[in-house]
Amino acid sequence: MQTLRHPLLSPAPGTQRELISLHYGQAGSAAGKAYIQASLHADELPGMLVAHHLRRRLEALQAEGRIAGEIVLVPMANPIGLSQHLLHGHLGRFEANSGENFNRHYPDQIDAVAQSVEARLGQDPVQNTRLLREALRRAIDTSPVDTELQSLRRTLMTLACDADIVLDLHCDAQAVMHLYTETPCAADCEPLARFLGARLTLLAQDSGDKPFDEICSQPWWRWAQRFAGRFPIPQACLSVTVELRGQADVEHALAERDAQQIIDFLTWRGLIAGAKPALPESQGDARPLAGSMPIKSEVAGVLTFLRQPGDMVKAGEVLAHVIDPIGNGVTELRSPVDGLLFARDSVRFVRAGMKIAKVAGLDARRTGKLLGD
Repeated sequence: MQTLRHPLLSPAPGTQRELISLHYGQAGSAAGKAYIQASLHADELPGMLVAHHLRRRLEALQAEGRIAGEIVLVPMANPIGLSQHLLHGHLGRFEANSGENFNRHYPDQIDAVAQSVEARLGQDPVQNTRLLREALRRAIDTSPVDTELQSLRRTLMTLACDADIVLDLHCDAQAVMHLYTETPCAADCEPLARFLGARLTLLAQDSGDKPFDEICSQPWWRWAQRFAGRFPIPQACLSVTVELRGQADVEHALAERDAQQIIDFLTWRGLIAGAKPALPESQGDARPLAGSMPIKSEVAGVLTFLRQPGDMVKAGEVLAHVIDPIGNGVTELRSPVDGLLFARDSVRFVRAGMKIAKVAGLDARRTGKLLGD
């Protein structure tokens, strides 16, 4: 295992943060490359614990000579957010200086790379993939950055841009295991969903605001569209946001199991040598992200839920009550669709207009930007 340290742009004299990446196997291996990062939202900690157990397993596998591909693990992807606290509260989702979400606004190099390599593309999809990856990495490496946040984004993109598999480990407030991926990745993501026991995979093709997972997978289907009928371009990156249940689900038993299931998937894909594990039975299904309906409270008050994450609910069913502590009124919050209640907030006093839960229906109903803040 090789440990690399990546200094970020210094925000002030005497201050320097760095990103740490752990590298297993051999770069450039024909077995492929997997990139895994934890806690890009720095207050979402289940991923860090999974990374701890992954590291132990990967070190043992490397000692046994079983890592056939290249595996890069970033056990803590956001040193900026990890250091942000206010009045004992951890602020790991947004950068305090800019207010920007750490998982949005990744730079798009797609058109520039396409123009730079178009004259060298041909009818060999493997060669086309190699040329595009090399050009993409050069474009990212040489892109200018002005802030510490931009340098973090560039560093993460450089580490991940040439990977066949990208797993971005997150969590929700209170939730079941679920995944986000782009629609062109759906078939390749389905085995991962099985190994992880995911109840739900949410699919979209460009959900908006350029989150990390999509900036890794999106170039390939966009290049395929651009060069359709001229050059074959495969979907060369499966990139998935893995939502490891809720923020409080930081337990060894869960993390050990999740780490082993990721190892099983990588073995199934051939990056780890050994007997190919059997695909588990599916525990859920794939649904459109545009069918994930937020439940919003129009009033403020004390929130109490009547249903749990993982429950199947019906349209019109009451999911929660909001209680006015002064007037003693009770407001019912109902599901707008039949579907899976897959996530809910952990706060119990809500503001008017606050979104407090999500139900995944089967039909796409929303348009525009599909992700929350």
